[in-house]
Amino acid sequence: MIQVKEITKFFGKKPVVQDVSVDIVSGKITSFIGPNGAGKSTLLSMVSRLLNADTGEVLLDKADVRSWKSDDFAKRVSILKQSNFMNVRLTIRELVSFGRFPYSKGHLKPEDEEKVDEAIRYMNLEDMQHNYLDELSGGQRQRAFIAMVIAQDTEYILLDEPLNNLDMKHSVQIMKILRKLVDELGKTVVIVLHDINFASVYSDYIVALKDGRVVKNGPTNDIINSHALKEIYDMDIPVQEQDGCRICVYFNS
Repeated sequence: MIQVKEITKFFGKKPVVQDVSVDIVSGKITSFIGPNGAGKSTLLSMVSRLLNADTGEVLLDKADVRSWKSDDFAKRVSILKQSNFMNVRLTIRELVSFGRFPYSKGHLKPEDEEKVDEAIRYMNLEDMQHNYLDELSGGQRQRAFIAMVIAQDTEYILLDEPLNNLDMKHSVQIMKILRKLVDELGKTVVIVLHDINFASVYSDYIVALKDGRVVKNGPTNDIINSHALKEIYDMDIPVQEQDGCRICVYFNS
């Protein structure tokens, strides 16, 4: 389990995350939602060790994440940042192979190649796996980076707005794949999402942040209701039931 305990982060004198405590439930999808500037990405970055908290701690298996050796941590937790930029010319397959670095140190063994094949297949990139990243659309490139994270084969997968640059079809495809990783392989996924309907349909748990604080935290159906959404977004958001899913109708609110 990952436990976040009373963490705070300042950028300059401004508190971006304030006294946040959250338990990440294993084997489930937890979505971080909230308005722009709520602290979602900063919180995810502290969970993944990309940023250190100014106060408080993040625990993985009851040990502070800062105490873990880098290789050991990279075999348990993978992170896809919001902006991914490579200054070298790589094919999709070469990029996805980087996900195996904690295990292979750059010398891929047959089991590493197998994990790369699986990740490429998961993301439906087989036909273009030898294409270069600079030849791809934004959505194709995003899928390649997600394949790299899948190839890392960690228990915890952290994704910061992975649906950026994706059209509706591929956004649904990504969320279905994440759901499959959780349901079939027992992965734990933590994801920052802007679209509350994707959070509603695919998440098990939701952590809602506002002004750097957790305002709601719990099972998805406890959060996706008009009363809670009003507190999070300062909007009246009707919620409709469709095929067992709660859909937020915010387009004309």
